[in-house]
Amino acid sequence: MNPVWRKTLSQSAQERGRVSDQDIVDHIRAAVLMQRLPPDTKLPEVTLGEVFGVSRSVVRKALTRLASEHVLDQRPNQVARVRAPTIEETRETFSARRLVEGEAVALQAGKLDAEALATLERHVALEKEAYAKGDEPARIEHSLSFHHLLAAHAPNRILSSMLTDLIMRTSIVIALYKRPSLGSCYLEGDHARLLERLASGDAEAAREGVHQHLNSLENLLDLCPRQSETDLMTIFGANATLG
Repeated sequence: MNPVWRKTLSQSAQERGRVSDQDIVDHIRAAVLMQRLPPDTKLPEVTLGEVFGVSRSVVRKALTRLASEHVLDQRPNQVARVRAPTIEETRETFSARRLVEGEAVALQAGKLDAEALATLERHVALEKEAYAKGDEPARIEHSLSFHHLLAAHAPNRILSSMLTDLIMRTSIVIALYKRPSLGSCYLEGDHARLLERLASGDAEAAREGVHQHLNSLENLLDLCPRQSETDLMTIFGANATLG
């Protein structure tokens, strides 16, 4: 995952002197992943244009990209909303990821080069460090980077593309439906154990490691409906406009 999402919008925008659709994509995606935008939150083009200080055409382009990432739902003649997957869809998403990522790691077991293994190990260490510091944005970043790297090294391009898509889908679901009382979805040791199995070359153990990891994540979800009022200016306003 591109770490640019961790920047404030003002930082990334000031580098170019304007707010782009990519800035808006990064900012809204980050807000969803950090549970600042609940499921079904409306994202009106006019309001977002005012918040970010851009035209509706820039906002519309950003919303279209976010819809392609399954971060929000965008339908003709309706206001875009943060996705609110059903329980059935959530279960199906996890089921699909178990199949796809399980196969991907089984194919990679014992075949990753030293550089790839070292990069994975670094993300494992940095995720643990971020969790210890209470830096949840950094923890999420390194967790996603770990899985995206596995997707990138999948020996089948179609499998790689499918896994990349499913990683984002499940990340959004986890952010939307993580138990409110749970500060983090960090599962200590899961990534480290998976890495050991990949390095050892035990394909079935690697597959089982993915299944256990995803089962544990799915068990952290609370799929009950949530009602909330969200003020977009409060969430984005402080860093949105260039002034």
